[in-house]
Amino acid sequence: MKPVFDRGLLAGTVLLPILLLAGGSVSAHPEDEFCMGADGLDPALCRALEELDSRTGDLKPLVDESGLERGVWSTFGLYVTIGVRHILPDGSDHILFVLAIFLASTRFKALIWQISAFTVAHTVTLALAASGVISPSADVVEPLIAFTIAFVAIENLAFREMTRWRPPVVFGFGLIHGLGFAGFFGELGLPPGQFWSALIGFNLGVEIGQLSVILVAAILGALLRRRLADKEGRQQYRYAVALPASLAIGLTGLWWGVTRLIG
Repeated sequence: MKPVFDRGLLAGTVLLPILLLAGGSVSAHPEDEFCMGADGLDPALCRALEELDSRTGDLKPLVDESGLERGVWSTFGLYVTIGVRHILPDGSDHILFVLAIFLASTRFKALIWQISAFTVAHTVTLALAASGVISPSADVVEPLIAFTIAFVAIENLAFREMTRWRPPVVFGFGLIHGLGFAGFFGELGLPPGQFWSALIGFNLGVEIGQLSVILVAAILGALLRRRLADKEGRQQYRYAVALPASLAIGLTGLWWGVTRLIG
């Protein structure tokens, strides 16, 4: 069997990014200021977004870098980029939720069921909220999102295998996360005629971001599973990685939930 120190070191490599992520912000959406800093969007795109205001005045069409009105595909591409960036690096709560789902999945089929349920659910509420059918309150949605993270992570600690009720629970939580996506999406403001291309592009970008998180986690997980297997092939992955990481994610979710309720 491999030394305990070796396992602890490997677990630390997984926990450190999570703890840094948790310590960096207690808010799921710190400001989503895509146009701030050196890694922001192209200045021309930022100016186009700044001109949009869904609450006051006449909405103007989105324009490209040349000042020409954006077409359907150009708007679609822009919002794919915004959707990806909303997850990577700005969607820390959604990243932790997806990681909690991943840590609970010892089989690929179980992971697919959960991710599919989450995707369908947040797509539904994002579309409903963005089109004005429902109007979520951020003061309610943001704490709920944090507590969904805590619930899934704590369930990981209590059950070795995915429970039968996990996919329906993840679907329900996906509805809540979709409201969070919609809150940000609505703040961008959209002119008439470009709503659906922007909505579909944004949702696709979100999916690309989430799947990127899962892909990286799957690669690291496979390497760690191989590293943490003893000479008889028995796995120590759950105790050295999955449980400590779930504990860290659960505590982070609880902290976020409490601070958002009282903040």
